[in-house]
Amino acid sequence: MAEKKARKPKAESAGEPASPRRARGAAGEPPPPAEKAKPSPTVTVVNPANQPVRELELASDVFGTRPNTHLVYEAVKQYRAGARRGTHMTKNRALVSGSGKKPWRQKGTGRARAGETRTPLWRHGGTVFGPQPRDYAYAMPKKARAAALRAALSQRLREGALKVVEGLAVEQPKTKVLKGLLFRLGIVGKAVLVEHEPADALVLSGRNLPGVRVVADSHLTAYDVMDCKHLVLTPEALGKLAERLAPRAQE
Repeated sequence: MAEKKARKPKAESAGEPASPRRARGAAGEPPPPAEKAKPSPTVTVVNPANQPVRELELASDVFGTRPNTHLVYEAVKQYRAGARRGTHMTKNRALVSGSGKKPWRQKGTGRARAGETRTPLWRHGGTVFGPQPRDYAYAMPKKARAAALRAALSQRLREGALKVVEGLAVEQPKTKVLKGLLFRLGIVGKAVLVEHEPADALVLSGRNLPGVRVVADSHLTAYDVMDCKHLVLTPEALGKLAERLAPRAQE
């Protein structure tokens, strides 16, 4: 039999357009459309007398992200697991009080055989596989913690719980001074005050107020953001948070 000649590929003419599959690429998918820039969220900055001073534009990639409930839940669970003391403990048969002597002879008494009174089968005996002191802390990826903090900040901003104050200056470590400042700002209930490198006077004034915490922006977590009714920040702390949590800085 005569051998079949191999077909030669058709040469594309100079004026013939390329096939749509080649134009779209090897996967056959159209090029992704250009994403529209999201408008940056804004917040009103007030002075210590609760009077509006100016409008501050926030970073949309930090304070305007989409809600991620599960990621925030994972960050809160990891924080609370690290805060557990883990000192609970039960006594096993080696630690429970009691004699190790055989209570009666092996045979001839009519009773069940027994080796000691500290057996787990008896009352006041040891516990089998009971809880022992342990550390519940576990690691979470750095990028995941940053994304959870961005989602938490964005959620509190949408809820109206985020308040920006021009300054949280407390000259003397007096609880009454800080309490009066919070009263003028209309902050009642649990509050977290975020400041860049907070002064000792501010920290000492806030630690005696129930439900009030003073946190540096470098130590702010998703748990702190979610576990409060009011989140009070300074413009400097906002800038440092935007600089630290920017997605490009995490790569």
